[in-house]
Amino acid sequence: MADFKYLDFETLGRIKSMQMLAKTVVEGFILGLHRSPYRGFSVEFAEYRQYVPGDDVKHVDWKVFAKSDRYYIKQFEEETNLACNILVDCSPSMNYKGSQSGWTKLEYACRLAACLSYFMIGQRDATGLLVFDHEIRQMLPARGSPAHRQLLLSTLDQVEPGTGDTDIATPMHHLAESLSRRGMVILISDLLDDPLKVMGALQHFRFLGNEVIVFHVLDRDEIEFPFDTLTEFTDSESAEKVLVAPQSVRKLYMQKFDEFFGAYRRGCGDLNVDYKLMNTSMGMELALSEYLYRRGKLY
Repeated sequence: MADFKYLDFETLGRIKSMQMLAKTVVEGFILGLHRSPYRGFSVEFAEYRQYVPGDDVKHVDWKVFAKSDRYYIKQFEEETNLACNILVDCSPSMNYKGSQSGWTKLEYACRLAACLSYFMIGQRDATGLLVFDHEIRQMLPARGSPAHRQLLLSTLDQVEPGTGDTDIATPMHHLAESLSRRGMVILISDLLDDPLKVMGALQHFRFLGNEVIVFHVLDRDEIEFPFDTLTEFTDSESAEKVLVAPQSVRKLYMQKFDEFFGAYRRGCGDLNVDYKLMNTSMGMELALSEYLYRRGKLY
């Protein structure tokens, strides 16, 4: 398999060991973001298994019987009830990286998207990708083939920070209007936009019957405001600069951050949207392990 910038195999290996947390399947939803595929006799060939009494003989592969003198049944993957779409925010604010973080928020988001899509398509779950800032930059429909996984990962490799003002809600509404069936929607974003607008877009997905997961990606600097010396801050969208004495604004900043964080946490709770804050200074395998463990206990 080709090498991909945002596919961290060390991380993948660690997360894969937690499959025990996510074995339960309900109507095709991925609990813990892992699902054992349904077996059936439709759509896409999966594997052979030996014939047992009671199997429908029309599914016996007679060519294999002629060569081996043994009866084998062709198994196929059933069409899943649901498809998954991963939404990655590439707006300018996602290009921030603090001193304690190894990646920008966008790099972290792309790695997270790569890990999730790798597992989902590996389990033959149709997975799509939408990359957006104030408009849709890249869009891949949900499919489940190995070739599609290659395309999806290649697309993530090419993601660059966007331009202009942040508008999370509009691209989300466009996607919601294009979906032909219910499924799972995963939003990966710093959510630096009006919470009411974003909640409206999330509600649009929920109204259509989709399960929604939000990974709120923030840098440690944004969460803790650790600055202690005179610091120049630059607006990622307008490029406006301001020189600030952190001690004089820390209390107000933390108050505003708590309001901002709380608006999303409460809003997602009200909509029955699964919400997880992701701190880019925390190793991804630890962050996802924590999330999957909590999700497994809830479901």
